[in-house]
Amino acid sequence: MENLASLSIWAFVFSLCFGATECHFSIPLKIFPGKFNVSAGANRSSVRVLALRSDGDGLSLASDPSGTVNFLDMVNNLEGDSGRGYYIEMSIGTPGQKLNILVDTGSSNFAVAAAPHPLITRYFNTDLSSTYESTGRSVAVRYTQGSWEGELGTDLVTIPKGPNGSIAINIAGILSSDGFFLPEIKWQGILGLAYPALARPDPSVDPFFNSVVKQLGIPDTFSLQMCGAGLSASSTVDPPAGSFIMGGAEPTLYRGSIWYTPIVEAWYYQVEVLKLEVGDQNLNLDCREYNVDKAIVDSGTTLLRLPINVFNAVVEAITRSSRIQDFSSGFWDGTKLACWPKGENPWDFFPKLSIYLRATNTSQSFRITILPQLYIQPIADLDGELDCFRFGVSSSANGLVIGATVMEGFYVVFDRAQKRLGFALSSCAVSDGEPLSEIGGPFSAADVAADCSGGVLKEPVLWVISYALVAVCALILIGLLLLLLLPCRRGDRGEITDESSLVRHRIK
Repeated sequence: MENLASLSIWAFVFSLCFGATECHFSIPLKIFPGKFNVSAGANRSSVRVLALRSDGDGLSLASDPSGTVNFLDMVNNLEGDSGRGYYIEMSIGTPGQKLNILVDTGSSNFAVAAAPHPLITRYFNTDLSSTYESTGRSVAVRYTQGSWEGELGTDLVTIPKGPNGSIAINIAGILSSDGFFLPEIKWQGILGLAYPALARPDPSVDPFFNSVVKQLGIPDTFSLQMCGAGLSASSTVDPPAGSFIMGGAEPTLYRGSIWYTPIVEAWYYQVEVLKLEVGDQNLNLDCREYNVDKAIVDSGTTLLRLPINVFNAVVEAITRSSRIQDFSSGFWDGTKLACWPKGENPWDFFPKLSIYLRATNTSQSFRITILPQLYIQPIADLDGELDCFRFGVSSSANGLVIGATVMEGFYVVFDRAQKRLGFALSSCAVSDGEPLSEIGGPFSAADVAADCSGGVLKEPVLWVISYALVAVCALILIGLLLLLLLPCRRGDRGEITDESSLVRHRIK
């Protein structure tokens, strides 16, 4: 019986280890295609080339003297909207094959379709490129929505409306996918702009922007202006809808000052959220609630995604302050639309939403605010009589995500060199002459904890723990196999007898 108990303990530990190491890592939610049940109830100056100058805070502005970067050449190089993603045209391989690539600050792999797919019209044919080289390594990435598998390689990439020159880039050729390419999208790949820690299959795969900075010598900064706010998802044409500026910030794309918040951790663009307000109502939650798991800025996520407790508090506060009390729960959870007769303005019924971010002076904060026009989003025209809208906020099990719904109100500067993110009022976040966003500050942060994002295990740390568990379990497995294959022996002849608990209980 003592031997039997020992065997049982070994088996339990063995199964526990394998259960503990069977896990999946996901990258935050991506594009929502928008399938809903309808609820009826409810003129630049001429191009200038200037020497690099500073905004007084270390940020590169305008163009560099070598001619590698001319920011005005990059203005309006994005198309798309928050519902279908913002994408840029790239030329890949030799001779160049032109593809539209989704701009995504929430992942780190540069991946393009490398095989036909029924939902896309073009793909990168590696056989037609004389400069493509396969590394022979497989790669797979799983997002909260969708996944793909493929093969890693390298090739030359040029960006028609980007920095001058070709860049040798790590490229994942997507050979199979599930829920990644969606109906009515106009892009054929994804441009991961986050840090190497998120790169798959491991951080040795240099992300796109890291390669651009190293090879072209531009500053380690890029900025995004996303101008699709107010575009209906039923629109079939994607007009120029934003700018992806590589190497700094273009002053004509924003108004006022740039407000900076520290990048808490260089994997995603993780920031520290101190509080949320609905209208003038402070949700009065512990600031750690806003940073559960993480709080990130992700251009590849459609909505403002909030941890469940925060989301419920926001919905409750909106319901209290809204002039419309009778809303279907389906509107809040994203399964139904709210529709109004054409000509009526639903935005007057909803409050502003404000997010407070810790400033680079950590004893202070600043506030970014979006008006209802950004989060009550037009989706469809129903029979020419009704305009239908969706709620641009959703609950999340993967932390707080400041997605395109919020980013469309701001010019966002990803200043990796100084490990900070900047927010300024976007010059295109205007409707009928009125701004759709606001920035205020500085405010004292004395009323919140000194560290609202501490104590959360980061994904790279989880990988290390996972590998350590695998190693431990491998040792346990070897020990168990030895117990199975090297039976107990008794007597001088070393015969296996029925006193061996391993043999006896295996027969039973």
